[in-house]
Amino acid sequence: MKILVGLLILVFANTSAPFSRALITSQGRKAPVATGAEAPDFSLNDEHGRQIKLSESRGKNPVVLVFYRGYW
Repeated sequence: MKILVGLLILVFANTSAPFSRALITSQGRKAPVATGAEAPDFSLNDEHGRQIKLSESRGKNPVVLVFYRGYW
């Protein structure tokens, strides 16, 4: 189960990078979340097209967010 959650997070991080860059340029700069602060709620689609919300996972399973920025 932990491996599956980790793999899902990696998939989300890799597929959301182009969209997040477009959102930042169209909506202006957002203030970063401070270390130790609660993450804002968001939703993403998994590889099967189902929507997953961060708020649904809070308190049930550990959640690790990895933001990989590969600009090459």
